[in-house]
Order: sequence, then C-alpha cells, then structure tokens
Amino acid sequence: MKPRVCYIFIFLVGIISVSYAQNIIVGAEKDNFYIDLLLNKQIGVVVNQTSVAHGKPLVEFLLSKEVNVTRIFTPEHGYEGVADAGEQIEDSEERGTGIQIVSLYGDNKKPGSEHLQGLDIVVFDIQDVGVRFYTYISTLHYVMEACAENNVKLLILDRPNPNGDYIDGPVLRDAFKSFVGMHRIPVVHGLTIGELAKMINGEYWLKDSIQCKMVIVRVGNYHHQYSYSLPIKPSPNLPNDQSVRLYPSLCFFEGTMMSLGRGTEFPFQVVGYPDPSFGEFKFVPQNRPGANTPKFMGKACYGKDYRDIKPPPKFNITELIEFYNKSGRNKDFFNDYFNKLAGNSELRKQIEAGLTEDEIRISWMEELNDYKILRKKYLLYPDSN
Repeated sequence: MKPRVCYIFIFLVGIISVSYAQNIIVGAEKDNFYIDLLLNKQIGVVVNQTSVAHGKPLVEFLLSKEVNVTRIFTPEHGYEGVADAGEQIEDSEERGTGIQIVSLYGDNKKPGSEHLQGLDIVVFDIQDVGVRFYTYISTLHYVMEACAENNVKLLILDRPNPNGDYIDGPVLRDAFKSFVGMHRIPVVHGLTIGELAKMINGEYWLKDSIQCKMVIVRVGNYHHQYSYSLPIKPSPNLPNDQSVRLYPSLCFFEGTMMSLGRGTEFPFQVVGYPDPSFGEFKFVPQNRPGANTPKFMGKACYGKDYRDIKPPPKFNITELIEFYNKSGRNKDFFNDYFNKLAGNSELRKQIEAGLTEDEIRISWMEELNDYKILRKKYLLYPDSN
C-alpha cells in the first residue's frame, strides 16, 4: 500500500471508530431487553454514580418502569462515587426512596445471605476501566459468588472498556491475590465487565468452582478497538479520559514513595516527590474531596506532567524505571503494596536489578500470550487483538 493510500485508510478508520463510539448504546439503555425480566420480582442492584440509563440514575429509571428495587449494593467510593480510595463505606439509605444501601466496601466485601434473602435477581451496572487492580471487578467477583451460593440470578448491564483496545502487563500469580487483584489476568485485561464475568464463570474461579446463573445485556455498536469517552468519572481520582488511559501505568506509583497527584486537580496525570532533582514540574497536594490527607499534603512535589501527552501511552513501566533511577535507586522507593499491584514479586526485583523494560517484558510474554488465547473464548464483541 502506497504511503498516501495508507494515510487515507488510517484516517477513514479513525472516522469510523469515532462514529461508532458516538453510537454506542450501553446495556442499561437497552431496557427493552431486560425490563420484562425484572417486573413482578424483588430486585437488588449493584450501582454507583456511573449507573445511568436515559439520563437518570439507574435506580430512578427502574422505579419509573415499576421495577421493585428493594436493595442497593455499592462498591468502593460509595453510591455517589465521592469517597476516598480505601475509605470504609457504611451502610445507609438512598435519599428520597429510603431503599437500603448495603456497602460492599466496609465490614463486608461480599453480600451475605441475609442481604440476598428475598431477592429474585441482582442487577450489576458499574462502569469499569479495564485494569486488574481497579476494585469494581473484585466486587463483581464477590457478587457473582454470593448469587451462585444463594441461587439468585445475576443480570449484568454491560458497558464499554475505555482501555479495552489492548492487552498488556504481567499476569497475576495466585500467591499475590488480594482485593486489588483476584484473577489470573494481566494488568490491562481487555475485557468488559460482561466478558470478565463469563471468564470467571468459565474458568471456575469462584469459590468451590461454583458458577453464577447470569444474563448479560450487551453493549450496542461496540468494538474493542473503538475509543470510548466516559460520560461520568468512574471514581474521584480519575477525572477525565487522560487519567483513565494513564491509570494502568501510573497506578504503580501507589506502591512507591512517589506522589501521583492525589490532592490536585490532575490526579493520575502527574508524578512527583518533594525534591527538585526529580523534575521541573511542580505541584502541591492539598486536602480535596476524594483525596483526604493525600501523600505530601502541603509540600511542593517535583516531577513530570503527563496531561498533554497525545495520545497517552499504553501500559508501560518506562516512567517507573526512570523515577527509581532518579531516586538514586533508593532502598525505600518501593513499599509493600507494590507487589500486590504487580501481581508478583519479580517486577520489583527486576527493576532493582537494573533490567531494561524490554528485558522485563520478555519475562511475562509467555503468560500474556497464553492469556490472549484464553480471552478469545469469552469475547462478546469484535476485536482485532
């Protein structure tokens, strides 16, 4: 293909991609596929601020359709999505309706039998970002497990994955399972919530290899290679598309001595430390909604600003290695949380040993390729990976 023809082809593909992205219909808005399943039944919903259908919060929308919503479950960050990362969420009531809200990020991360008692169907509608350590997929796992144990059907209203166009990173090892990584998947897993639920069921990853009875309402007009701009920020510190695309790479700094901008207007878009030798860009973390007493609050941090990188890079450990080296290979650069994010103990050791990114990537490539083959079994949407 001649260069001019090639550029025209790429340009046209970009136009088609944007066009389809604009016509995406999320599962929640395909109510003609699921409302009849919910009528005259007792319904529980797993929702937060991203759970919107036809311009209304999903609970409000379902009630307007005379669906009997009797219980609400909510993940990390709470029903309104404003709580800080790691902040305990208490049970409460939905304002205006008085419906009980059961926190799945407080005393319990899994619904108990008492919470599912009397329910016929649980509806799961949460916007994910397609990264292994984003805890909404851990909540999905426990909801599936609880539904399977209590013989309650799960209805998943699927949504696009804004990082769903590629697969990358080390695959989690079983010894490093935690709430920020429960499945043998890479950092960027390339699945929607519905596809991941299929994989969890199909690979018998629930306790005692039980399986969840579920119905998935697919996203309309979706292809994994289409870009998707989130209409509502999925959590307090992912405020825009740039932060969502940078999140797979920059979240690793949560396991280091560095700040990634919590407490600023641009979290997950900058990296810094209170030392001018780390870079020319300066920011000062402050107490803000969704960032209560952030790391280095009130201190000037110096580092790099990634807000204007176009397009934002896909998953990489380039910046991680660079800042480790800038620290003077400080023995305190990494903390105990890092291995949970990595899903293994090797990555930290490899960086400390001075391996390059290319050398490190070779070490996870075989498992990553095996995962890519496995993933194809569970796809609901077209993909060119």
